[in-house]
Amino acid sequence: MLKTHSSFKSKSAESSLHKIAKWIGRRWNSPSQIVEEVITQSDSLRSSSDRRLWELSIQLQQQATSKSHLENLLPLAYALVRETARRVHQQSHYDVQILAGLKLFAGDIVEMQTGEGKTLAALLPAFVYALVGNGCHLITANDYLAKRDAKFAQAVFERLGLTVGCLHENLTRLDRPAEYARDITYGTVREFGFDFLKDRLADSSERVQREHFFALVDEADSVMIDDARTPLLIAGESAREKAKQDLVESSHFVSCRLAIQSDFELNPKHRTATLTKLGCLNVLKRFEQPLVLRFGKDEVFEQVENSLVANHLFQRGQQYVVNNDEVVIVDESTGRIADGRKWQNGLHQAIEVKESVSISSGTETLAKITVQSYFRKYRHLAGLTGTAMQAANEFKKVYDRRVSKIPTRKPSQRIGLPNRIFATFKAKASAVAVEAKRRQTLGQAILIGTPSVENSLQISAALKFVGVAHEVLNCQEHESESRIIEHAGQPSRVTVATNMAGRGTDIHVSQAVQELGGLHIIATARHTSSRIDRQLIGRTARQGQPGSFQFFLSLEDDLFSIGGSQPSLKSRIGNGSELGAGWIKQFDRVQSKIEKLHEKQRLDLQENEHKQQKLCRQIGLDPSLEALED
Repeated sequence: MLKTHSSFKSKSAESSLHKIAKWIGRRWNSPSQIVEEVITQSDSLRSSSDRRLWELSIQLQQQATSKSHLENLLPLAYALVRETARRVHQQSHYDVQILAGLKLFAGDIVEMQTGEGKTLAALLPAFVYALVGNGCHLITANDYLAKRDAKFAQAVFERLGLTVGCLHENLTRLDRPAEYARDITYGTVREFGFDFLKDRLADSSERVQREHFFALVDEADSVMIDDARTPLLIAGESAREKAKQDLVESSHFVSCRLAIQSDFELNPKHRTATLTKLGCLNVLKRFEQPLVLRFGKDEVFEQVENSLVANHLFQRGQQYVVNNDEVVIVDESTGRIADGRKWQNGLHQAIEVKESVSISSGTETLAKITVQSYFRKYRHLAGLTGTAMQAANEFKKVYDRRVSKIPTRKPSQRIGLPNRIFATFKAKASAVAVEAKRRQTLGQAILIGTPSVENSLQISAALKFVGVAHEVLNCQEHESESRIIEHAGQPSRVTVATNMAGRGTDIHVSQAVQELGGLHIIATARHTSSRIDRQLIGRTARQGQPGSFQFFLSLEDDLFSIGGSQPSLKSRIGNGSELGAGWIKQFDRVQSKIEKLHEKQRLDLQENEHKQQKLCRQIGLDPSLEALED
């Protein structure tokens, strides 16, 4: 019989957790039998006192720490959590949530439709692994979710004798060891990952993290896949600060005087700019010679290319916003402000010069790690999300995790209406406003999804033009986010929002709106990942409620410029015309192309890091320390 305490390092299909899942299947014949047993035991605990539940939990802890097989503890452990959640939150786990808990215990990436109760399901495996006493990490998409879920879990686990901690950006380094010492700790991958890197730079006595025993990742496809193209890194100030600022400013000045095609070429798909031979000569003619001598031709050309990228391929309101004289990155997967993040190698400073804000300090990388490598450090790893099946191959390749899809508790009533496609963005925005006004007049609630801050403001302007009262939710309205979302399902309410992934607040759809067909979602673009589109439309028709969605698209959408294949202007039959349904193939093709490119970038990043790590280990160096990479 296999012990769950054995190190989980295998890359084979027969991983230790998969063997556990098979053993469970032999013991109970089918997962449904385990689910039934959990419900039976849970119901039998209803007459037990709170003290008795606590005593049973302590007994389970003693068994877990005595090297008992954790799978033996599953039915009673899950029953305790289910009954305690009923008493504390008046929520009992449904059979599908218990099934999800079993799959998570077995180390799967579990796909549960939005609104099916992922937060409640996550309590089950977290409790079992926490019994061992090595610490469990519950990783969420943002600080808001970490605090909310930690508070929700604490009310359950404290009754069962376990402690819950939470990491957040305002927590000092001195306060963090206490949070990691808890049985279960909530936080974002940013908090966990940067603590890991800081530990690499600190003396052993000053490290805050314990071993990497068990991690359960919420919004797993967003955190483990989409965010994996950007490594986590710690940087320090550059020693060449003043000269570097002069280089950035001069590069911007010169870049504004270069001509596209003759002096440089742009690649929107990869967001790169490349100087031609003529462009290089023109740069050297216009550049201050002391700077060329100080930095060398290659570094000058690289910074000029950064300025060209900043000027032509990055737009305010899409990839970044400007707040309080500061360029702040917008996470393109979630539409949220990415606090504390900066683009590297001079790109961030190039954008700052473009926006005429104060130039931040240049940086040099001290330590870094990719999201993939960080998560592979955990002995046991599982994930939850509403959209995982489309990334199943990548989860297998990168994390050796299989994806399991959990059925919905009730049949879905979500209705998808035919796509509407327009020649221009203006025509699309006008049609969106007309449709929103029609439905608002009927009393229906409408959620309008946009891919960027800029697009949300443009759609808002179109709504104002036709007299549609509405609210806008984007990364510039962070503080009022929960209030706006909570009321988005009320009669005649129109809400414009950037990508809804990981927002964390449920939309409460009133009975009056349900009688009118439920919340209606208007998606105003295809995103660079079809999973993000699914996240948006998953906001309606939850738990068997009615709901509908429809895509409004245009040939001027950002998808085409990102994919580097804008449809020919000749094909646009009149600026205000609506095009036929056959045009959807263009969107499918470009979206698929971008998805494959992003997957390749993530796999290439993983491969390069793997080679660097192998080389560092061969010579006895810490592969996380960037200074050793050179």
